[in-house]
Amino acid sequence: MMRLGLLLPVAVITLDQVSKILVLHIMEPYEIVHWTTFLNWVLVFNTGVSFGLFAGEAVLLRWLLVSLAVAVSIWLSVWLYREKRPLCFCAVGLILGGALGNALDRVLRHAVVDFIDFHLANWHWPAFNLADTAITIGVGLYIFASLRDHYGNSKLECK
Repeated sequence: MMRLGLLLPVAVITLDQVSKILVLHIMEPYEIVHWTTFLNWVLVFNTGVSFGLFAGEAVLLRWLLVSLAVAVSIWLSVWLYREKRPLCFCAVGLILGGALGNALDRVLRHAVVDFIDFHLANWHWPAFNLADTAITIGVGLYIFASLRDHYGNSKLECK
C-alpha cells in the first residue's frame, strides 16, 4: 500500500504539471478555447487563494501560501504513512498530490495556473486545474468514507 501512497501523489503532480505546461504552450493568457456548451479552457494565473481571493497581494502572501502548503503536505504525508484503509489512503494521496502540484506552481510560476472553465450560460465557476480536481475528489472520497464509517461497517471506512 505504501507504493500506492507514493505513486498517487506523484501521478497527480505529473498529470497536473504536464497539463499546465501544455496549456502554457498552446494558449495565450485569457484566451478562450470552447470545448462544449458547458466547458471551456481559459488560461489564467491565480496569485490568490481559492477562487482567486486575495489575488494581487504582496509577494509575502505567495511565500506564506507555499509555506502553508509545505506544512500541510508534511502533515498529509504522515497521515498517508499511518493510513491503513484503502479508500482513505487514496483520498489522502489525491489531496497531497493536488496540494503539492499547486505549491509547485507558486514556486516555479509565482501563481497557480488555472485553465478549466465550467459554465452554465453566462454563469462561470472560477477556473481551476487538475490539482484542484484531485483535492476535491480526495476530500469527497474522504467524506464518503467517513459517512460510511459513521453509518455502516466496512473495511473501506475512515475514522
